[in-house]
Amino acid sequence: MIIDRNSPVPQYFQLQTWLLEQITQGVYKQGDKIPTEKEFGEITGLARATIRQAITNIVNKGYLERKKRLGTFVIYKKDVKQRSNIIGVIVPDIRRGYAPELARGIEDEAVNKRLSTILCNSDDLYVQADFHADRLIENTVSGVIFIPTAASNKKNRLILEKFQANDIPVVLADRTIKNVDTDLVTTDNYEGAYKITSYLIKHGHTRIGMIMNSLFSTEILRLEGYKQALLDHDIEIDESVIFASRGPFNEARCLQNANDMLHVVPPVTAIFGGHDRIAYQVKNAARNLLLDIPNDVALVGYDDLLLSRTQHHGISTMHQPIYEMGVESMKLLLERIENTEGKPQTITLKSRLVERASVAIK
Repeated sequence: MIIDRNSPVPQYFQLQTWLLEQITQGVYKQGDKIPTEKEFGEITGLARATIRQAITNIVNKGYLERKKRLGTFVIYKKDVKQRSNIIGVIVPDIRRGYAPELARGIEDEAVNKRLSTILCNSDDLYVQADFHADRLIENTVSGVIFIPTAASNKKNRLILEKFQANDIPVVLADRTIKNVDTDLVTTDNYEGAYKITSYLIKHGHTRIGMIMNSLFSTEILRLEGYKQALLDHDIEIDESVIFASRGPFNEARCLQNANDMLHVVPPVTAIFGGHDRIAYQVKNAARNLLLDIPNDVALVGYDDLLLSRTQHHGISTMHQPIYEMGVESMKLLLERIENTEGKPQTITLKSRLVERASVAIK
């Protein structure tokens, strides 16, 4: 089946990936005419505009050419220079958060393509990521998947530029770097935050606090979505119940922020943790204060990590397709290795709201 309609991967990109595989594996050979948009529509059930987008992207990559009144044909693809079979991966911490699931998606796709990976933990520190960048360059990796660190955009750009100076393609996963035009696989964090904030509002909550990190592009977008949802429901934004920290995630600091949030006057009736690990610390702080979730305070998170799925005491959250993000990051990187001149792509996967016992009607 070419298209999986239940997948968070955009349908045009699914068709694009499938067709590229048919070309690179020799199913469609040089000079072959591929099916028309109408024929692809009959095969896949996709709209003509979706099919056209996929084919146009492959034309732009140099695999296909359109001939007026004749159709679209496979053209000769120049051999790429010899490269290693090693891909570098830089994640914050393979033991915690979403990194294990993301890395598994990357690894599984790499194995499918008979590639090896070098996994590097940055601990969300620029200095450590910079060290690993040098290590990966020394190992002549073919490409890198990089989750930007809890550092400034300027410092993360320095790491990206170091790879670019050595002609090593990079795909950013999850987080982006401001004012950088490069390949990215992420989710719509703004829309996800808007949805989960609206979910709290529909349950009667109007005084909603947020705890987040102001260094990550993902959480900055979540903050924007949270604020817009409040405004669209005629709720005034109160900056005093928005706690933003900087630097790598720290459990002790997060627990203190959660404790402070639970002592705000007048009290908040709901708290939005910028990600599930923050929400989990809010849950711990509430327990220490003998507060009941959801009756005393409602709680939501973001990511849908295992720690938010506890039976009967789970945390409502936005499920991110983290494994799929890893898979698509690897696929996009392999495309970039094959065609270094193409325009950078952004793939935005879909998230979904998961309702659990941490939110009650106020």
